[in-house]
This record gives sequence, C-alpha cells and structure tokens, in this order.
Amino acid sequence: MPKHAFSNVSTWVFDLDHTLYPPSARLFDLIEVRMTAYVMDALGVARPEADRLRKHYWAEHGTTLAGLMREHDVDPGPYLTDVHDIPMDSLEADPELAAKISALPGRRIVYTNGCAPYAERVLAARGLDGAFDAIYGVEHADYLPKPDHAAFETVFRKDGLNARTAAMFEDDARNLKVPHQMGMRTVHVAETRGQGAYIHFHTDDLNGFLGQLL
Repeated sequence: MPKHAFSNVSTWVFDLDHTLYPPSARLFDLIEVRMTAYVMDALGVARPEADRLRKHYWAEHGTTLAGLMREHDVDPGPYLTDVHDIPMDSLEADPELAAKISALPGRRIVYTNGCAPYAERVLAARGLDGAFDAIYGVEHADYLPKPDHAAFETVFRKDGLNARTAAMFEDDARNLKVPHQMGMRTVHVAETRGQGAYIHFHTDDLNGFLGQLL
C-alpha cells in the first residue's frame, strides 16, 4: 500500500458499525431485532413481513429508516432512539486503534447512518471517544442515509471538509462510490474486498492498515 497515496489527506472520515469495531461483536444483530419489532408496531404487520420490509427498505432506500420515512412518513426521532437502545457488553476497548487514529495528521471524524448518541456510546466502549474531532449521524444529513449523494454533501458541508483532501473508511462498499466521485481516497474495511473501481484500497485489518500510514 503506497503511503504517498494518502500524503495529501487532511481529513479522515470513518464509518462506525463494522468499521471501528469488528463484525464479531454482532451489535447490528441486536439493532436488527429492534428494527423488526419497530416495523411490526409501526405498520401493524407480522414478523415475517416486517423482516421482508426491512430488507426491502435497506436495498431500495439505503436504510430501514429511510424506507419507513419515504413510504410511511414515520417520525425518525423515536425510531432512532428505540432501535439503538442496545447494550455495549460485546465491545472491548482498543487502545492500539485509539492511538493510531489519534496519530493521523489532520481532522478525524465519524460519519454513520446510525444516530450520533449511539455512535458516542460505541466510541466510549471502544476507548475511541477521545480520538475524533466530530461525530455525525444520519440526523446531521437531514435523515438521508449513505449512499445518497445529498447525504454526503450535507454532512461534508456542515463539517467544512474538502473532499479532495479527505479519505473515507467504510465497511459497506456501496457507500464508497459517492466519496470516490467527490475525489476522496476510499478504503473498504471488510473481510472480502468489494467490487468496483471506486474502491482504492481494501483491508481486513484496520489497525494494520493505519500502521502503514504512520
């Protein structure tokens, strides 16, 4: 991995779920259970239909919330509070990752399709709460989710970052397409590399990857 490929990067943007903690923590399994229950209650449907709708919303709209808002005018505030009300017991602090992120030159931010209060809880459990300059949730994107182009534009405008001097770390490959179009360096953080020319780099070891940059 050529270190010079990141020599102009002054803003480091990290997704949260399955990027700043390993998928083995299985937090999203807990969130999905609460999502299904919320869909059942909000729409008055049985669990199998709620599961089908949740997957449909994710595929068509980027998130379950976006589908509920666009197709059923669901209020996002109570939804976000409810589905992210999960324990953090499966997360472990990672002082090595905290040190490496803190050592990156420039500004460091988290941008998640979850809500910012949830992100703060995750970062605290991982010992990463002091490593970032700002945290942006879906509420900061006017509830538009990644990979919507307008979502990235809204958050990046609020942060004031220059996409051409920024890098994006993300586990969901489809969420790297717009950052690539905007001129960012893109890093797919996942066990298997996604397909697409918009992925510049891939790693299944974020600690190791960041270590090569420092």
